[in-house]
Amino acid sequence: MTFEQEWAEMRAAASERTATQLNSVPAEGGGGGYDLVVDRDDLGAVGNDAYDLLGRLGKEGDIARASTFDAATALTNGNFVSGSAVLKVHDFWQTHLKTLLDSCAQISNHLDYSKARHAEDEVKIEGRLTAISVLTEHMK
Repeated sequence: MTFEQEWAEMRAAASERTATQLNSVPAEGGGGGYDLVVDRDDLGAVGNDAYDLLGRLGKEGDIARASTFDAATALTNGNFVSGSAVLKVHDFWQTHLKTLLDSCAQISNHLDYSKARHAEDEVKIEGRLTAISVLTEHMK
């Protein structure tokens, strides 16, 4: 079997297993029984975990940076071909560590923002509902 044939079979099998519905409701009605429910505690826990991971990665992910760079320099200066390979590993790790740190910070900040914004929205909605109920009472 060629790669193209195997790939086509795998794509066909995957498309049979996954059915995507956009902007529609299933024919039998309802949303399939799945509702997205997230409360502030959930957001806070995920945001806190992302913040903790950010702190740990910032410290522990950088432990070997200096020694790896020094080893790459020493190997290169000693005319070892592996010196450039070690430098590539160093650079590769630093690039991906920075990406991971940025992602953790973005998750943490976004969830903190979402949590605060949700609380503000709740206060606004509660105030409006209170005003409506007061007006309703006066109109009786």
